[in-house]
Amino acid sequence: MASSLAATSNRQSYVQLDIVIVGAGLGGLAAAISAAQSGHNVVVYEAAKELAEVGAGLQLTPNCTKILQQYGLSDAFWASGAEPTSLSVHRYTGSILAHDEAFSCNIRKRYDAPFLDMHRCDLQKALYERAKALGVDFRFGSRIIDMEFEHARPMVSTEQGCRYADLVVAADGLWSRCRSRFLGRNDPPKPTGDLAYRVVLDIEQIQDPELRRWVSEPTCHFWIGPGAHAVGYSLRGGKMYNIVLLVPDDLPPGVSRQPGSIEEMKALFKGWDPILARFLDLVDIVDKWKLMHQARDALFLSQLGNELKGPFPSRWTCPQVQSWLYGYDAYEEVENAVKADPFPRLSNNQRDEVIEAGWLARLSDWLPLLSGFALAYAALSIRRLHGKVMVQG
Repeated sequence: MASSLAATSNRQSYVQLDIVIVGAGLGGLAAAISAAQSGHNVVVYEAAKELAEVGAGLQLTPNCTKILQQYGLSDAFWASGAEPTSLSVHRYTGSILAHDEAFSCNIRKRYDAPFLDMHRCDLQKALYERAKALGVDFRFGSRIIDMEFEHARPMVSTEQGCRYADLVVAADGLWSRCRSRFLGRNDPPKPTGDLAYRVVLDIEQIQDPELRRWVSEPTCHFWIGPGAHAVGYSLRGGKMYNIVLLVPDDLPPGVSRQPGSIEEMKALFKGWDPILARFLDLVDIVDKWKLMHQARDALFLSQLGNELKGPFPSRWTCPQVQSWLYGYDAYEEVENAVKADPFPRLSNNQRDEVIEAGWLARLSDWLPLLSGFALAYAALSIRRLHGKVMVQG
């Protein structure tokens, strides 16, 4: 498998494309690295004047870390993560419902890649530095005003001018303006009905010896209770602790984030595991985040809609998704596609370009796993100057 991964990730394109990526979030940065590694010219437009250090903890599943291993990220990045040695699922009162004492070992043995808990800022910084090293051109403070898809080459317009490209990757988030422009209609995300209290504690804030061990010796914990659940895990090599509390959404319509009441938060989890309560006693500031989701698209409905109930089925619990959630391998899928010879009438060069386009499009499958939430890909279109090949996702 290792040789297959290396062969795919290092393959240089026969045709060098001009690629524009809208958005320098996790999705945009990962797409930039993938395209640059294949030898394409990549420009990233970002509305913010600089990368902002926002966010909290992320859980990176092994199908994600396996791809990150191919990016050549710095040793400092890998050291900034925390690999949970065990995983526990608790009843809300604290009793154990399920436990895997050798979680990290079992994950590595089965998937040949780690499960990591990571601060979003550390991942974003590492991806940005790697993209810069690969020659990706970043244009900060460049807000996209308009996009045109009707011509032979798509075009993006900013206040600084227009740029044509062979490929435009819209990675400008859940509230993507590019997605709406591509679809020709407004397509805002929808509330899931839940909100999250996000808490990050530094180990220096914690004096309780038992709680300090929970932080310094990375493990992963889930608490499941009536109408709510919580997740806790270490970050930055056991120097920080991340807690996410999921409860029903009570934020007003149109409000996606606002300061939260610590007393209200603690009241919602009164009677829960004493360990969790002791962590919450250390919180001095917290925000409430409305969880948003893109509505089911036609492809999702066609593949899973008949089996799933509810407007926002979780990718983590869906039985059709569970079989490949941890082990899905985009590189292996590409290799299998090549062996299947899906385009027998095309020349070798044409075939490789079509498959490479499809591989880039599959980024939309695994990029949501970087954050545990659905990163919205507004549109992914590949247009060839010579030939009528277009892939949209």
